[in-house]
Amino acid sequence: MNKFKVKKEQLERRKRRVRAKVFGTAERPRLNVRRTNAHIYAAIVNDTDHRTLCSASTIDAAFRATGKIGSNKEAAEFVGKLIGERALKLGITEVTFDRGGHLYHGRVKALADGARAAGLKF
Repeated sequence: MNKFKVKKEQLERRKRRVRAKVFGTAERPRLNVRRTNAHIYAAIVNDTDHRTLCSASTIDAAFRATGKIGSNKEAAEFVGKLIGERALKLGITEVTFDRGGHLYHGRVKALADGARAAGLKF
């Protein structure tokens, strides 16, 4: 079998296992992290209403204005601060963290640290 297909299936299996335990409500929405080789994306989702409340990524205009590249820890930390600031403007202070099947280290951890530095609690 193709090794890339196997890796993708393993990621999907881990993602389902995480999502079975993590659920976003109106009081405590879910902070979803999606990572690719070139970019990192974060969204705050209310699963009861099936709505995305706010999002941030390395393809946003706010990030592109900094002139950084989107595939390192510094960029992930900036996106975490950006999503934290946007969430606080909406009155969201507490979230549940959905790492999306990825290990909690590297860029995913940097994004979480940036969101905590901005004032989110999880």
